[in-house]
Amino acid sequence: MKYTTFGKTGLQVSQVALGTGNFGTGWGYGADPDTSQAIFNAYAEAGGNFIDTADVYQFGQSEALLGTLLEGRREDFVLATKFANGAAADANRLVTGNSRKAMVASVEASLKRLKTDRIDLYWVHHPDAVTPMEEVIRGLDDLARAGKILYAGLSNFPAWRLAHAATLAELTRALPIAAAQFEHSLVHRDPEADLFPASHALGLGIVTWSPLGGGMLTGKYRHGEKGRAEGFGGRVFQAENSAQRTQILDVLISVADELGINPGQVAIAWAGTHGAAPIIGPRSLAQLTDNLGSLALELSTEQIARLDAVSDPGQATAARVPVAWASGNLPRVVA
Repeated sequence: MKYTTFGKTGLQVSQVALGTGNFGTGWGYGADPDTSQAIFNAYAEAGGNFIDTADVYQFGQSEALLGTLLEGRREDFVLATKFANGAAADANRLVTGNSRKAMVASVEASLKRLKTDRIDLYWVHHPDAVTPMEEVIRGLDDLARAGKILYAGLSNFPAWRLAHAATLAELTRALPIAAAQFEHSLVHRDPEADLFPASHALGLGIVTWSPLGGGMLTGKYRHGEKGRAEGFGGRVFQAENSAQRTQILDVLISVADELGINPGQVAIAWAGTHGAAPIIGPRSLAQLTDNLGSLALELSTEQIARLDAVSDPGQATAARVPVAWASGNLPRVVA
């Protein structure tokens, strides 16, 4: 596992983060405690130190399982969780959304489930279209001053809101916005037009989710597997429903065959070439082992160019921008 400095912070995070949306069975689809433990331990043994969860994942079960798994080794990990949805299917409206009340109630509940005294990186899971950004920034700053969180980030926010929040925090000398999280994969490259350039320019740590397109980029759905096509109610899934997506998967499989590996490993490795830490979200130990196979993979310039060309969304701004150019400096990577 390699490590990189996370944005403008002093954190050294592993090149891939472990997403724990599958830890638990509260959604009717996920991993039982024993399997979750095996996944967590194998990730840690591989050198992983970046854990991503949320209060809503498996309706609180993910955080609760992590609380047990982290006992005795809490300081070995960067622990990130999110709020905005609540930890129950019927969460009260006062504990959902981005308000300061929801924020305080959510962080206290997450701390109890996680069995810790502070959260390293606290994400606002998504905009609620109601709460003013001034309230969000002040609330996050208060949590940091109270010692409840160390860093704050915005997940699934558009680039203009991200820039607004980062600027507002800077002007008011509040807790800086340290990170951005958004979906990115070979079948979802839209963030390359705005979110990546904005995040690099603002010096934010970048975390991307669903590098496998909900599993589509593993090629398994061509063989009749269901996975996330049905699990999670079909959410967080990219279907092979266009000629371009079929071509993307064809080229991905071709590159994988050249390297003697699985297409999913190529997809994760490609996602990692954009200056971000992709989140892997395995539901089994076998899936984790397969995902981790991407760590030692270095795609050639020609292979990256082929993947870029076939997945080009057709936007002039979607062309690859070197990280050093976009951010103003090279990320510091240590083995």
